[in-house]
Amino acid sequence: MKVVLEHLTKKFPNRNKKIKEDVVAVSDFTFEIPDGKLIGLLGPSGCGKSTTLNLISGLEAPTSGRIYFGEEDVTDISPENRDIGLVFQNYALYPHLTVEQNIIFPLQNLKGDKKMTKQQMKEKALETAKLVQIDPYMSRKPSELSGGQQQRVAIARALVKLPKVLLLDEPLSNLDARLRLQTREEIRRIQRETGITTIFVTHDQEEAMSISDEIVVMKDGLLQQIGKPQAVYDHPVNMFVAKFLGTPPINIFRGEIKSKQLYIGDDRICETDHGDMQVYVGIRPEGVILKKGGSLVCRLNRVEVMGRDTSACCSNDNAVSESIRFIIPSDEMTGDEGDLVAFDIKPSKLHLFDAETENVII
Repeated sequence: MKVVLEHLTKKFPNRNKKIKEDVVAVSDFTFEIPDGKLIGLLGPSGCGKSTTLNLISGLEAPTSGRIYFGEEDVTDISPENRDIGLVFQNYALYPHLTVEQNIIFPLQNLKGDKKMTKQQMKEKALETAKLVQIDPYMSRKPSELSGGQQQRVAIARALVKLPKVLLLDEPLSNLDARLRLQTREEIRRIQRETGITTIFVTHDQEEAMSISDEIVVMKDGLLQQIGKPQAVYDHPVNMFVAKFLGTPPINIFRGEIKSKQLYIGDDRICETDHGDMQVYVGIRPEGVILKKGGSLVCRLNRVEVMGRDTSACCSNDNAVSESIRFIIPSDEMTGDEGDLVAFDIKPSKLHLFDAETENVII
């Protein structure tokens, strides 16, 4: 099911009585979610991603704009009639019901041609439980399950009636690191097997990039960039997107273009076609080569061994932050703490941003 958002805006009354302007949670959001795709809504806390999900589900009514499922305008349709599946961060399972009863619950509300017999509901619940690999625990109560198992029950309950759209609101936040990795792989597998259009809200950029067909990066209610995860990572439209994606984060330096040459301080980094201007220079941690006589000189503060790779924690007077990190293969790392070390920059890992607008320089 294709989902189309047209100029979607949501405003809330400001609780600060001294400020008359409303709080804009989502601002003029326009986006088309293709049928059968998994889309990641990504951004920091307060950026409007959960509000967007609530608007799609019908839990919130938009201040302006329209929402379409396929060709149908669902803006004014109640949540129960939108044929959606919704998975919350806190699972929201009924503690007094078994796993089977939790999964069956949405089927009990079906009416008309969709109404099922008790046997049909049990069969459908078992089929869905097998899909999320929770079928051995059908007679257990939620309190008898691990966090990962409870999340699978919540997903099964959302999937059991084969909704047109599956909405996941930070479903992995309450899981430990290993369970999060396992469960996000399961979500991707289930989505591919069912082909249900899925919208996945998260603030974890690694989570979104690993399972999404496309990611939508948001900031302060505004859409920043849409695209395939690797494309957005490689070609950010502004410094916010560049800084938000990537672990460790991108290193930002104050730079200058003079006579077709890019400088960071006194270090000449490379040639460029741009005219003279002040810029921010973004260099991905993996975007350097340790090389004697390299173009960028930094002071090595400490070395963190990560196994295959080494994290060189450095400082540079022109860096925006006190500490910068570069990832170097462990067998290539040389130098002691306090030494000056030099790096060459990989062109594909270097990004230039306008010093005033912070937009990428094309």
